[in-house]
Amino acid sequence: MVVEDEAPVREFIRRVLEQRGHEVVAVADGAQAVLRLGRGSFDLLLTDIVMPNMDGVELALKVARDWPDLRILLMSGFTAERERASGLSQLATGMLAKPFSMVDLNQAVEAALARPPAR
Repeated sequence: MVVEDEAPVREFIRRVLEQRGHEVVAVADGAQAVLRLGRGSFDLLLTDIVMPNMDGVELALKVARDWPDLRILLMSGFTAERERASGLSQLATGMLAKPFSMVDLNQAVEAALARPPAR
C-alpha cells in the first residue's frame, strides 16, 4: 500500500512499483489507508510522513499496533520530519528521502520486503 497526499507523486510510485510486478493500492492519506488496511492483506506500507487527516507517524504507530506483521517504509522530503520519525526505527523497516529516483524507490521497497517486520 502506498500512502501519499500528492497525486503526481502517488501515481509515479504506483506506476514504478506496478512495472516491477507489485500489486499496489494507493491512497491519499492515513485515514484512507486505515480503511483499506481493514479490507485486505498487504506486505508493505509505504507512507509519506507529512499528510493531512492522519500523518505518516500517526499511521505507523496505528499500523504497528493493529497490523504488527506489516512492514512499514516511511518517506519524506523534510529533514525535520525524517528526524522526527527516526524514533520510529523500531517500527519501520526504513526511510526513503524525497526526492527519489525509480532506482532508489525500487531498492528501498525490495530491501524492506526482504526484511522481517521491524517489530
